[in-house]
Amino acid sequence: MEQYEPDRLTPAQVAAMRRSFRSGRAALTRRSLLRASAGGVLAVGGLGALSACGIPPAGKTQGGTSTQDFSAKEKVVNFSNWPEYIDVDDSGKHHPTLDTFRGRTGITVKYTEDINDNNEFFGKIKPQLAAGQDTGRDLIVLTDWLAARLIRLGWVQKLDPSNLPHAFANLSAQFRSPDWDPGRAYSYPWQGIDTVIAFNKKALDGIEVRSVSDLLDNPKLKGRVGFLSEMRDSVGMTMLDMGKDPAKFTGDDFDAVIARLQKAVDKGQIRRFTGNDYTSDLTKGDLAACVAWGGDVVQLKADSPDVDYVIPDSGYMTSTDNLLIPNKARHKTNAERLIDFYYEPEQAAALAAYINYVSPVDGVKDQLAKIDKSAADNPLIIPDKAMAAKSHAFRSLTQKEETAYEEKFAKLTGA
Repeated sequence: MEQYEPDRLTPAQVAAMRRSFRSGRAALTRRSLLRASAGGVLAVGGLGALSACGIPPAGKTQGGTSTQDFSAKEKVVNFSNWPEYIDVDDSGKHHPTLDTFRGRTGITVKYTEDINDNNEFFGKIKPQLAAGQDTGRDLIVLTDWLAARLIRLGWVQKLDPSNLPHAFANLSAQFRSPDWDPGRAYSYPWQGIDTVIAFNKKALDGIEVRSVSDLLDNPKLKGRVGFLSEMRDSVGMTMLDMGKDPAKFTGDDFDAVIARLQKAVDKGQIRRFTGNDYTSDLTKGDLAACVAWGGDVVQLKADSPDVDYVIPDSGYMTSTDNLLIPNKARHKTNAERLIDFYYEPEQAAALAAYINYVSPVDGVKDQLAKIDKSAADNPLIIPDKAMAAKSHAFRSLTQKEETAYEEKFAKLTGA
């Protein structure tokens, strides 16, 4: 993958460059990747899932157990992540938060941007994990449905709460107890991902858009509406609009959503289903409104006064990318210390200021305001309580459901 190297650019210029990088290299950048090839995702939970003594319960999972740890002798963490998903300095060559971690702990982080697709990465590490071998990685970042699969297979290690005091204390209630990892026994969120409705004010020319129903039913928007090729986002947003709960839906509920979307496709209301490439159509006005990812909207709004967004009264979808420690990782304690480091509000703020996704860390707002007040005040980065209360998640799917639902959605989208 090509790497850009900003040279003393302003934050707005860096954001613009990062966005164009995603749009121009859609196959190899974070938000354009199809995250929903399989599996179940985050179920929003509350503090009640945590035990009274303050230790996350293990839950009914089949996660792995600790193996021999070389952390005390080998001051290193091998960290695999997605491209463009961490802070970078002006030279484009260093990650300030990782440098801070090394200076404080003496632990060197060998950081690699080698996760370009969930399924592709799973195929890469599956042989070693299945054989009970070290993957060469101490810490990985996976989207929630794949994180759930690895936990279910017993291929990741249970975390030691004694090494995660900041993570346990500062994890936002919105993300504390997914149905695939109750109490966060095996994972912690790296970042949250919001799905909202974005629009181009100039292209709307006075047309009001406040809901998925407006997208699907207003004839003035015919041919100028976009939905995402991510099944859980498009189906989930439509399900909420229909008064159904994505965390509890039935097969009939799913079929009703597909039928509603199919009707909009048949009458030409929906222009197309897209990955992250909707961004150029939205800024040009070829799309008047669309289902969109919050991280993209933050950057689009910074560059285009015509772009804005709305959170429907019915709610919005949320998912997460998650930190996990594979079985046989050599440096488990070091990896846990790095996880905990990113749950310190100051470090979480430095990360959020650069990547513009939803921070899962309570207390980050005041720290972020010192770096970028507009980011701190942006609910797409730091959701307030009212917005967090409107978030919903797509429930975990059985293998049978997963196959059936993905086939139905692929037929709808023409994939």
